[in-house]
This record gives sequence, structure tokens and C-alpha cells, in this order.
Amino acid sequence: MLPLDRQNQLRERYRQVCPGWQPSGEVYEAAVRQHMRAGMRVLDLGCGRGGLPEKLTNEISGIFGIDAHWRSLFNYRDGRVRVCAGQAERLPFPAGAFPLITAAWLLEHIHNPLSTLREIRRVLTPGGHFIFLTPNGLNPITLANRLSGSLPALQRTLVPRLYGRSPADTFPAHYRANTPRKLRRLARESGLHSFSLQAVRDPTYAAFNEILFRAVIALEDLLPGGLGVHLVGVLQR
Repeated sequence: MLPLDRQNQLRERYRQVCPGWQPSGEVYEAAVRQHMRAGMRVLDLGCGRGGLPEKLTNEISGIFGIDAHWRSLFNYRDGRVRVCAGQAERLPFPAGAFPLITAAWLLEHIHNPLSTLREIRRVLTPGGHFIFLTPNGLNPITLANRLSGSLPALQRTLVPRLYGRSPADTFPAHYRANTPRKLRRLARESGLHSFSLQAVRDPTYAAFNEILFRAVIALEDLLPGGLGVHLVGVLQR
């Protein structure tokens, strides 16, 4: 298990090795803030128990969250975010309701990403943005995670030991919208455009000891730039 504080320590070390590097969460937050305006309504898909919206409630008041897992909603940490249960493929909002829609760690779990993106387009205002953070399906770490996901007994063992996460908080991942090529095609077919996509490296996700940390840094140096472990993307209606 790699505690979050230890992971953050390793990230600070990696910043020293790669000046200017930012972890995917910071890249994602910066993209959201770039498109955020005072007074706008924001919808967070797959909101879980909390996340980036908690940081934004002091700056904008119209933040909504939706998640299919009602137990997570029951334990949502910030009462200022208005949450409801529902599916991303069938959003309970009128057309053009939100100028900004966000989703962190959601796309990898979606059964039908094309239907989801079409629904996101419907709910976005003209010119509105959808900003997401998701694993890169081409990265070796993601490929290994997909292998463990295809072996349920292995995943039930690894998730608690490596990530300190309860199996109850681990949801099936399908990775149907998790490569740059697939995402560009899905964006085009859903009617979304002005696409930007950034692959973000982060060797701390497999750094369960010092040897692995150094090994993953070496591996990152060998991988092409587009194979970073996470993808941060922006789509526009």
C-alpha cells in the first residue's frame, strides 16, 4: 500500500527531476479553472463522495454533482454541492443547462461512451466545455490494471493492499474511451469539437518502494510522450 502522503513526497522528488512537471490532478484543475467563470453552473459527472467541486464552492455557487452510486452521494462531503443519483448516459437535466461539465475517473467505467458524449453535448450550452481526467489505456500501468481487472480474485487482493481502497469503492472498468485515437473518434461522432488532449506522466503510481520508483522513472523516459499514465482532455460543443 502506498499512502497518499508518501505518494505526494515522491511527486515532489519527481518535480525536482523534471522541473515544471505537474501531476494529472493539478493539470485537470488548471484546465477547469481556465474555463470557469463567476456565476456559471457546473456539473460534475461521477461525483462520488467529493473531489474538485469541493475546492470550487467558495468561488462559484451553482455546482451540481451526479453519480450512479447513491451510497457515495449520501456521504458527499460538501453540502453546498447539489447532488443527485443518475447515469451519465441519461442525464436528468434539460438541454443547454450547463456551460461547464467535468468528470474525473469516470470515462474508464462507461459502458457506452458515444451515448454518454452525445448526452453531454445535449446538456452543454453552445460553446460549453467538457473537461475530463481518465487513465491512458496505452500506458503499461493501465494495461497491468486492466489485466488485474480481468481476474476478479486478483483485483480483490491487489486493490486493498496496493491502494488502500475498499473493494466496495472499486467499480468495473471497461476502458472504451481511454486512448487518444478512440477519444478523438468519439468526440467527432458525438458532435463535440475543439479537442485538446494531454498525456500526463506520473511514476508514483507504481512506486511501492525505492527500486520501483527509480525503475518507473527510467521507463517513463523511454516511453513516447503520448503514453503518460493519465489523459486530461477538453471537448467543446
